[in-house]
Amino acid sequence: MHYAETHFKFKLPWSLLYRPWPEIFTDAPFQFVPGKTPLLWIVVRDAHRFPATVKSLEISIRRLGENSPDETRRFDHLDLKADQPFHFFPVGIGALEPGLYEIFPKVVACRNGKERTFQRWNFPGLKPSPLKIQVLRHELPKPEGYAAGEMHCHTYYSADHVEYGASPAVMQQAAEAVGLDFVNFTDHAYDFAFTVEDYTKEAPSASARFQNLKDEIAALPAKPLLIAGEEISAGNSKGENVHMTALGPTSYLPGLGDCGRYWLNNRPTLPIGRILEMTDAPCFAAHPLQQMGALEKFIFRRGYWKTADLHLDAKHPVRGIQFWNGIRDEGFKLGRAWWIDELGKGNFLLPIGGNDAHGDLNDTTFVRLPLFSLGNNRHHVFGRVRTAVLVGGILPNICHPERSAAESKDPGPQFLTQEKLKAAFSGDNCYITDGPALWWDREVDAVKFHAQSTQDLGGGFRYIRIYGRRILAGGKWAAKEEICPESLVAASQNETITVHSSGYAYLRAECETSTGRFAMTSAALCEH
Repeated sequence: MHYAETHFKFKLPWSLLYRPWPEIFTDAPFQFVPGKTPLLWIVVRDAHRFPATVKSLEISIRRLGENSPDETRRFDHLDLKADQPFHFFPVGIGALEPGLYEIFPKVVACRNGKERTFQRWNFPGLKPSPLKIQVLRHELPKPEGYAAGEMHCHTYYSADHVEYGASPAVMQQAAEAVGLDFVNFTDHAYDFAFTVEDYTKEAPSASARFQNLKDEIAALPAKPLLIAGEEISAGNSKGENVHMTALGPTSYLPGLGDCGRYWLNNRPTLPIGRILEMTDAPCFAAHPLQQMGALEKFIFRRGYWKTADLHLDAKHPVRGIQFWNGIRDEGFKLGRAWWIDELGKGNFLLPIGGNDAHGDLNDTTFVRLPLFSLGNNRHHVFGRVRTAVLVGGILPNICHPERSAAESKDPGPQFLTQEKLKAAFSGDNCYITDGPALWWDREVDAVKFHAQSTQDLGGGFRYIRIYGRRILAGGKWAAKEEICPESLVAASQNETITVHSSGYAYLRAECETSTGRFAMTSAALCEH
């Protein structure tokens, strides 16, 4: 998706996207929490084939909603030499007051004595789009004992004919900027099986490349917590390719079914059930009902998750459904409805939110039609949709999973580790959000819901809806959920709602702020 590859020709003599220059691109996190000075990256890709020098950067800054004039900041004499497959050059752009901004970068680069100026990027045929960032005045709301993170994203280990991503180091810095406690890197299982130098050439060992990612993570700072996960192409009950993410598997999990390297030979490597038997890592159905075209189904033999795929006779079942994939589109609506249907069967899967970001710190650049055209949108932005899970206790220090307690600055029992995070996903208490906090506590004969927002997120709530499924006479559950009368409309930015649980099988909640920021909880099973 992001950082679109423009030099692959599929062994053809031409491509409308081809240019004898490296891809040059500017990117920045979409928001900065208090205390984090804004920065951006100048990204240079394929410079080992087309060496270049970034000479200077100029940015025009426009503050939205203000009458102040645009501000220009220049960074001359950068002289950044690029001659490797990946370069991510950070540039601190200086302090900005809290608010919403559009930033228009202009990069001057030189190759073979020829100097060129690029507005935001040098992607052929793609109109420049400004960076959009929000500098927050307030910390993001999050209850004590919860850890919030990105559950579906890709590093530069996910690189192929049409896309490439960012480095773990860049994504960790971005995670800190946007306010994440952890990041689950879910690089494609099939990309581990091929080399970066030649996407069609099989790597000597996919397991070795997966270990390389783990080693790269281990060399980075302790926090935010980074986890080497995977997005595995697996076979559903109809023998079609679907995607499943894993949180911190011990070893590489194979899945090459829809990798695009074998033309029309795209049958799944292993079925979902077999993959689940191979790991004890929490696994999640990834964008299970995200709509796709007929060509994608035909060429890559891709399909949708089925109910049977969630009811396998496995001691380690699928733990949740990631139906929020960066945007509340048709795939979100269908996936949410499917999740609710599963709740009605007593299958208390977790709702999972992620972004499927391939780099994608600010917007998404992708190959729309191979060889011909590129596209751009803001649908899959790293860290925008977060999953917050109840880990328990206070988390004063986020610690690297590979480091011993003795190596930690605070070796107490409360720091976040990969093991504690994986254990948290075996519980039932989480929420997914693109801004506000929404969570629940169980009490005797009641469930207490809490909703928090800030002025950065739109202040008060348009609504806070509590949903419950009734227990009918004879013990059967109602066919549909109902909205509880305790729900609120036009609520303040801090609300607590207590719902008596008598007569309900479960309760859950959803909310939306005045500016459309959304959150929803997992289902709280009511005790009887």
